[in-house]
Order: sequence, then C-alpha cells, then structure tokens
Amino acid sequence: MELYDQVLEAIQAIQTRTSLKPEVGVILGSGLGDLATEIAEPAIVPYADIPHFARSTVKGHAGRLIIGLLENVPVVAMQGRFHLYEGYHLQVLTLPVRVMRQLGAHTLIVTNAAGGVNPAYRPGDFMLIRDHINMPGLAGANPLLGPNDERFGGRFPPLAHAYDAQLRALAHSIAASSPEIMLHEGIYTMVGGPNYETGAELRFLRAVGTDAVGMSTVPEVIVARHAGMQVLGLSLITNTATGNETGEVNHAEVLAAADAVRPRFAALVRGIVREIPRLIATS
Repeated sequence: MELYDQVLEAIQAIQTRTSLKPEVGVILGSGLGDLATEIAEPAIVPYADIPHFARSTVKGHAGRLIIGLLENVPVVAMQGRFHLYEGYHLQVLTLPVRVMRQLGAHTLIVTNAAGGVNPAYRPGDFMLIRDHINMPGLAGANPLLGPNDERFGGRFPPLAHAYDAQLRALAHSIAASSPEIMLHEGIYTMVGGPNYETGAELRFLRAVGTDAVGMSTVPEVIVARHAGMQVLGLSLITNTATGNETGEVNHAEVLAAADAVRPRFAALVRGIVREIPRLIATS
C-alpha cells in the first residue's frame, strides 16, 4: 500500500472519533506527555487503534493521539513518539506528521528531552532549536528516501530555514514574561541511539557547533517542512553532556528532570499555542 493511502486510512480511523479540524500539531517528547492532559474536550485515540501507526515502546511515551482544544486552539498531540532506535523505518516513524498535516494542522511544535552540550546550559533549561545537524541523515538515513509523492510535497524541500523565525520570536516573548523559564536558542544534533554518547563523541559534537543532543525530532521536522508546515522546535535540557562529566546519564534521570519542570513546560507551550492564531492572522 502506498504511503498516501496509509495516511488516508489512519485519518479515516481518527475521524470516527472526532470531527474537530486541528490547526496545530504537538509532538510531546520523553517525560513531557502530561501536557496532553490539559487538552479540553479531548478525543483520545490509542496508537493501537490507528492503522499503520507504530507503537511507543519507551517509558515516558504513552502512545496516544489526542485531539481537542488547548487555549481554545484546535490541536492534535502525540503523547509519545517513535524513535529510529526502536527499529522503525523512517517513513513509519514520521507517518503521524503526515496525518497531522492532512487533518488540517499548519503548524508543528516538536519537543524533546536533550542533553546540554553547551556548557552554559543547565538541567531544567529550555532551548529553541534554531537549526539542526542530522547525524543519521549525513549517513544516508532520511524519511524522504524513495519515490516522491507530490501530494505530500516537492522532491527537494529546502531546510536552510526549517525552524520558523516568527515562532521562535513568539516563544521568546512568552518566556520573557515568566522569569522562572530559562530559554536559550541553539543547534540541536540528532544521533541514532539508543546508547548515550561517549565523551569523545560529545566533544566532537561540541566542536562542530552542537548546543543540545538527542535521539529524535529531526525526521519529523524534515517531513513537516516537506509538507509545508511551519515548525517550532523546543528542547528540554535534562542533563549536562559536555563530554567532561564524571557520572553516567540514564533514562530515569531524564524523566525526573522532565517531571521537575512540567509546570514551566506547560506554561510555555500553552502560551505559544494561544498566540499562534494571532501570529498567522498578521503574517
């Protein structure tokens, strides 16, 4: 079955649960899924009930699609994402982004938990993604490999400005009104995982300009831009990852760091979502 037909089948299953047309898509990273509980009038669809959706296998990823209202804005949220290290093909991993776009979402907010390669970053800080380095992509792993379907987008999508400048400015303005939110802006590098990086790898990533490192996000951004969506990327810094640490990072630490900043994360994302319709109307 062609990918486009898979997307249509997934949409048909979702639309049996709700007729709401989302405007904003949100992908909630490791430990950040609780924001989905703040969505009003939710239609909750387990991934297992959606044809062609993969299954979340990682702790901190609930595996549900939620459609409803956040700050009175129609949204569709992934409460848990899929990762390359789970063994999924990149087209499978990114199919939910295709579905979000075809459901009506024109903007994607993609979030993740990341290690702070920049020595100025501290656990609990946030980083807006200004640009990315795609390590798996540099080795040939790309969700757009294969024949291009023009119904999704053009063959060669530009990514020089993948992360929308207006959305980043909006996020900065929201954060400025909340002194407890430390918001940086920098370069996110995706690695394949599931192992955490060696000290030598982290020092290399820092040398090439990385500010934060993680195991997700970039394939979803590529597909979103291929589909013409505006993208905002937001990383929660859960641990330092400069290459000089004496201890070992672990997933429990990542989830604990995410839990500690849950109110700040929710306030930031809710504020951004609230202002997106105004931003779209004036742009």
